[in-house]
Amino acid sequence: MAKRRLKNTKVRIVAVGAALATGGAIIALLPSANAAETKTPDQVMRMCERSKVLNGKQQNTEDFGGTLGDGFESDNCDFVETKFETFDGPTEKSSIDFPNCEPNATEPSKVSITWSASASQGQGKYVATQQGGGGSLFGAIGGSWLKHKGTLNMTTNSASAGDTEEREVPVGKVLHMEFTPKMQRMTGEWRVRVNANPGSFAVNPSPEQNLVAPDVVEGPVILAGAAGTPGLVDGTSKAVVEDC
Repeated sequence: MAKRRLKNTKVRIVAVGAALATGGAIIALLPSANAAETKTPDQVMRMCERSKVLNGKQQNTEDFGGTLGDGFESDNCDFVETKFETFDGPTEKSSIDFPNCEPNATEPSKVSITWSASASQGQGKYVATQQGGGGSLFGAIGGSWLKHKGTLNMTTNSASAGDTEEREVPVGKVLHMEFTPKMQRMTGEWRVRVNANPGSFAVNPSPEQNLVAPDVVEGPVILAGAAGTPGLVDGTSKAVVEDC
């Protein structure tokens, strides 16, 4: 019986980091040389989630919610970090306005301003949707994320910052507070491998398959908190004064 020649298919997914305002992600699949062999992003990440070994951990089918009769869909999947960087997040208004606009005002007004702000954590699309109860893909990328000092645990979608400050509002001015969070971005790849199959009497042999799914995760830098309490978002607050 003639043997059918199979080609090694490599699917590459490009995941663009989520904008902080939306917490979303954009996924695009580059075209394959053979459209019939192309796998969708969902199929690739399902293979990663249902691999025998995920980020060095031997899995059971129960780890990804498998039921009786379910099996593994790949032999190995690793998240490999390729870059880590810090940057300033978007500046946002973090308090109400404090005016000193009375017609007969002659002196600055002293005010106690309590301000608050939050910074969202944008997750790669498939990490967010295939969390597996804190394990599986979510736990795998979370391990890489947490090795960086001061990062937000990925079981939390956002973290906050805030303080109470004493300020003076000049005559004829309106004062409010703004906050700029410090952010971090981790870039990496999910690397999925299906081992070669030598074939058997009823099964044609197949070559090793390798699939790569780049991912980008962003989140705030977190200051160390007191024992047992989460830290606050690191960043810069400033008073903004405008005309009445």
